[in-house]
Amino acid sequence: MPHHVRRNVLPFTAIIGQEMMKQALLLNAINPKIGGVLIRGDKGTAKSTAVRALAEVLPEIDVVRDCRFNCSPSEEPEMCDICYERTNTREMPDAVTRRVRVVDLPLGVTEDRVVGTMDVERALKEGIKAIEPGILADVNRGILYIDEINLLDDHVADVLLDSAAMGVNVVEREGISLSHPAKFILIGTMNPEEGELRPQLLDRFGLQVSVEGLDDATQRMEIIRAAENFESDPELFRKEYEERQEALREAVRNAQALLPSVTISDELVKLTVETCISMGVRTHRAEITIVRAAKTIAAYNGRDEVTVGDVREAMELALPHRMRRKPFEEPKLDRDQLDDELRKAQDKEEDKKKR
Repeated sequence: MPHHVRRNVLPFTAIIGQEMMKQALLLNAINPKIGGVLIRGDKGTAKSTAVRALAEVLPEIDVVRDCRFNCSPSEEPEMCDICYERTNTREMPDAVTRRVRVVDLPLGVTEDRVVGTMDVERALKEGIKAIEPGILADVNRGILYIDEINLLDDHVADVLLDSAAMGVNVVEREGISLSHPAKFILIGTMNPEEGELRPQLLDRFGLQVSVEGLDDATQRMEIIRAAENFESDPELFRKEYEERQEALREAVRNAQALLPSVTISDELVKLTVETCISMGVRTHRAEITIVRAAKTIAAYNGRDEVTVGDVREAMELALPHRMRRKPFEEPKLDRDQLDDELRKAQDKEEDKKKR
């Protein structure tokens, strides 16, 4: 991707307000296993700006130079068959370092374009070389951005969410199937005025945030000022933010390094489960996501032990779209109810200890 395209991206650290959206994006950047984020909000609330800006604060990645699937040159589980075979023959693939890509999913996209296609006759002889790569090959180890995900064909949405969960894309034709790595951070945005997502799809997103236009006059003035300055001299504007961008990149790298050693106590896991049950959350994905997100929040804050505060913060992001509700009702979380249920569950644990 030519570099000049990136200059019109506002730096992530220059985005004003929308703290929860920025938090949800950064947590996914640190730990893609959280399962992506759905951003709900009206037009003009910096949704797509933030997604594009996120790629710039992610640490750069090494990719195999000529690989069509953006394989990692050193991690075997992240290699396609071709790259893997080359390591067996001791012919180490040539690597290049580059930024993480943001791939946009066009509306009205077909399943073939997403998954890729395959020439069956060639597949029998040449295996994975017979795949004509699709969007899932382009986005491996990158960010897949789906604007207006609520308008996406249900079938295509299912295919994408399956690949996101598995980290693999399978191309099948006439009984032959070939697969390649497809690990990506899934970010969907939607304007709730244009219709809801079906609950099965909602539950597949790790986190959900709602962004609103800011009501604070000072902040709105800051946004105008930032937009004007950026417009008149993007280079200078970006230079002013380079130190903050680098500091954030460093924070993401440090959090990624710390994450594997972060622990959560059995008490806190139990507290999470009890709170989810008492709030009427039916899906087990909720607890798994909360635990992953809480560990990531701890790592981002430089701690290797999860606190109640981390769990609560994770719940605010992982529960809104998993609450039971009436059809067509907006998925959201009552924070007071969350605090009550957390407190009740904590008291219950305390009582048990005293007995």
